[in-house]
Amino acid sequence: MEAVLVGLGLVVGAAAGAFFMGRSASSKTNARVMEAEQRIQTAKAEAEKLTAEAQQEAETARKSAVLEAKEEILRLKQESEKEEKRRKSELQRMEDRIMQREESLDHRNEALDRREEQVSKMQSSVDRRRNEVEGLYEQQEAELERISALTKEDAHREIIEKVRAETIRDEAQILRDSEQRVRAQADKTAREIVSTAIQRCAADQAGEITVTSVHIPSDDLKGRIIGREGRNIRTFEQVTGVTLVIDDTPETVILSSFSPVRRETARVALENLIADGRIHPARIEEMYHKAERLVNERIQEAGEQAAFDAGIHDLHPELIKTLGSLRYRTSFGQNVLQHSVQVSALCGLMASELGLDDGPAKRAGLLHDLGKAIDHEVEGPHAVIGADLARRYNERPSIVHAIEAHHADVEPESVLDVLVQAADAISAARPGARRESAEAYIKRLEKLEEISNAHDGVERTYAMQAGRELHVMVEPSKISDAQATVLAHEIAKQIEDEMEYPGQVRVVVIRESRAVDIAK
Repeated sequence: MEAVLVGLGLVVGAAAGAFFMGRSASSKTNARVMEAEQRIQTAKAEAEKLTAEAQQEAETARKSAVLEAKEEILRLKQESEKEEKRRKSELQRMEDRIMQREESLDHRNEALDRREEQVSKMQSSVDRRRNEVEGLYEQQEAELERISALTKEDAHREIIEKVRAETIRDEAQILRDSEQRVRAQADKTAREIVSTAIQRCAADQAGEITVTSVHIPSDDLKGRIIGREGRNIRTFEQVTGVTLVIDDTPETVILSSFSPVRRETARVALENLIADGRIHPARIEEMYHKAERLVNERIQEAGEQAAFDAGIHDLHPELIKTLGSLRYRTSFGQNVLQHSVQVSALCGLMASELGLDDGPAKRAGLLHDLGKAIDHEVEGPHAVIGADLARRYNERPSIVHAIEAHHADVEPESVLDVLVQAADAISAARPGARRESAEAYIKRLEKLEEISNAHDGVERTYAMQAGRELHVMVEPSKISDAQATVLAHEIAKQIEDEMEYPGQVRVVVIRESRAVDIAK
């Protein structure tokens, strides 16, 4: 329709233009005027035709739009009717379910009402029965009190005491079983820790033995050592504080002193005098002072080396010096300084196995025998002396207590105390660690057998494993199995009280019975 209107406008415009052009050109001929009028009429007719066609197309479009609108309205109406039917059916189903639930609830309410009636009837029956039972209980209680002549409170008290006694027995049994399990587990763990520590510790086993005799080239020197009217030997003993023994032993003189440092200083001085050949009082004093300086230097170096080997770098200088003097101290032939370094290593290893700090353990192990350096000068056990010395130089209380408790002079109070005790025993008991003279060894074995044979029922006794194990044979007719256990404990206790020995002694009581007959 827009195209028709555009065409109509063009025609009208052209006609108008021609019309105005005709009027302006009055000199034109009438033919042109007529032609223009005819064109105008044609254009009008064409315009009317186009207008009619446009109107017809517009009417057709309107009708088509109206028809489409009616169809859309009809479709929407049908869809709304379907949706309405669906919702109605859904509402109907919901109403049906609600009705069913209401009916079910009504049935349940009825069942509950019936159960409530039954429960109320049962409750009344139970109350009646309870009253009857209470009456019977009171009658029986009164009858029991009459028969036993006990009141209710007395009977209750007696039952409580009986139950308590049974509970105590059960508790004791449980505690005993638990203690045995814990002890077995602890013993197994301790063995693993100790064995691991021993395997990882590579310290020397056999210690040095302090030399107390001095070899001389010939017996002629003995007279020169004694000097005119004994002045040389007197001067030597006064200056050194050591007794010089000159006897018939070939080419040997003996030094005797309770102080190992003095004895070592005297040995060095005497050897230097013999090497020098000039032996007189002034030379003796000079050589002694040189030897004293040399021994002090060795003591300082030994103490510093021991602290370095143990990994301890903050010891007081006096403690280092005292520790170094243990180089010249022995115990059962075991060098005490080497023993202290070994105990320090064992303490550190066992502390590491237990997940503890190995620093304090190593420190306590290194210082545990500190008192042996001055035990010839101070009265008392070397553990107490060492603890006092460590306390004087501001060692920590835990270290001091571990030193004091390593021979049970005081009760152990911490894991560190027990570690030092265990490491000390391990170091002393390892094969080859300690030596003793043949005479002392024989006396110790004889003493072990004597203690065992003094008990009734003992038939024979054998000291084995260098005196570390004692096998006791008993008469089966006099000693039972239970008595054998008690006998082993008594012998071990008596050995602890009456003897001194390195390590530990295992007592084994053997009871054997035989029945013999002969078939003929």
